[in-house]
Amino acid sequence: MIEVILILVIVFVALLVMNVPIAVAIAVASMMAMLLGGYDPNLMVASKMANGIDSFALLAIPFFILSGILMGRGGMARRLMDLAATLMGRFPGGLAYVNTLTCMLFGSISGSAAAAVTSIGGFMLPEMKNKGYNNEFSVAVTTTAATTGLLIPPSNIMIVYAVASGSVSIAAMFMAGILPGILIGLLLMLVCFVIAKRSKLAAGERSSLKDIWAAFRRAFLSMLLLVIVIGGILKGVFTATEASAIAVAYAFLLSVVLYREVKLSQLPDILLQAGVTTAVIMLLIGASSGMSWIMTISNIPQTVSSALLGLSDNPLVIMLMINLILLFVGTFMDMTPAVLIFTPIFLPIAQALGIDPVHFGIIMIANLCIGLCTPPVGTCLFLGCGVGKTTIARVTPIMIPFFIAMFIGLMLISYVPEITMWLPQLFGL
Repeated sequence: MIEVILILVIVFVALLVMNVPIAVAIAVASMMAMLLGGYDPNLMVASKMANGIDSFALLAIPFFILSGILMGRGGMARRLMDLAATLMGRFPGGLAYVNTLTCMLFGSISGSAAAAVTSIGGFMLPEMKNKGYNNEFSVAVTTTAATTGLLIPPSNIMIVYAVASGSVSIAAMFMAGILPGILIGLLLMLVCFVIAKRSKLAAGERSSLKDIWAAFRRAFLSMLLLVIVIGGILKGVFTATEASAIAVAYAFLLSVVLYREVKLSQLPDILLQAGVTTAVIMLLIGASSGMSWIMTISNIPQTVSSALLGLSDNPLVIMLMINLILLFVGTFMDMTPAVLIFTPIFLPIAQALGIDPVHFGIIMIANLCIGLCTPPVGTCLFLGCGVGKTTIARVTPIMIPFFIAMFIGLMLISYVPEITMWLPQLFGL
C-alpha cells in the first residue's frame, strides 16, 4: 500500500507545487515505488513504458487527433453551427441551445473537448456577446457542452479506457456513449432554458424549412463522417483503428479539396500539432503502464477493493463512493492519466459488484468530464476563459447549475444501466 500512497503524493505535489508535467510526475513516482519494492527501475520503467504503448488499438489516437484538427480548421464547425442555429435559434436564449448542440455535433465528429471549446467558442462567444448574452454565461455553456464530445463517439478517451481495461471492445464503448452523451447535452440545455426564462433572453428569428434544408445540405458531409466511422465499425467493414485512418482521409478531402479552407502549406503545422498532442498522450500511457504494473504486483487493486467492499456490501453505496473519489480526482488530474491510473484499481471492484466493464467505462468518462470544467486543473475551463477573455473566478459561480446538471446525468448513467447498455446490446456488442 505504501507504493500507491507514494505515487499519489508525488503526483499531487509535482502538479500543484512544482508544476511538473503529469507524465513526468507519474514516471518518477513509478521509479521510486519500484525502488521501494526492490526492483531495478532502470530496466523495468523502460520496459513497461515500451510495452504500454505497443498496442495496435492505440494507433487510432493520432489519427483521430489529426482528423479533429483538420475538422476544426476546415470549416466543419461553422457549417454545424449554421445547422444548429436554424434548428434552435428561434427559442428564447436560442444561441445557448445553438452553442450546446453545435458542441455536441462537433465534439462527436472530432472526439476532442478541447477542439470543441476552441473551434466552437471562437465562433459562438463573440456572436453571443454581440447579441447581449452575459460573457461568463456563454463561456460556461461552451465549456460544459464541449465535454459531451468525449461521450459521443468517436472518442480518444474511450480508446484509452479500452486499452487500460485490457478486455473492453472499442466498438462497444463507442455505441455505449451515444445515449449518455445526448442525455448530458439535454440536461445542459434544460439549464440554459431555465436561465433564459429568468434572464428574459430574447428569441431569435424563426428559420423557414428552406433555410433548415439549406443548412442541413451544407453540414451533411461533415455529419456523414460519424455515420461512416460508426457504421463501418458496426458492419465489420473496418476496425476502430482503420476507421481513424479513414476519418483522416475524409477530413482531408473535405477541408483541403472540397471546402478549400485548409491550404497545403498549412499541413506541416497541422501535422506538427497532431504529433505534439499524440506524444503527450503516448508518454502518459507509457508512464502510467509502469505505475499500473507496480500496483498489480503490490496487490493494490485487491487491497482497495477489499477496503471498499468492507465498508458496505450495498452496490449502490460502493458506486457512490467510487464516483465521489473520481469527482475529487478529476479536479486535480487530467482525464487521460486519471483513466490510466484508476481503471486498474476500480474496474475489479465494479466487476465484483456485477457492473459491466463497458458501463463502468462510461461512468468513469462521464465523471471525469466534470473535472475538465472545474478548477484548478480544468483544461476546458482554462481554454474557455482564454477564448472568452474572462477569468475563472467570474465563470465558476455561473457554472454551478451546469455542474448540478452534469452530476444528475452522472447519477442517472450510474444507476440506470439501460441508458448505457441498450445500444451495445441492440447491436450484439
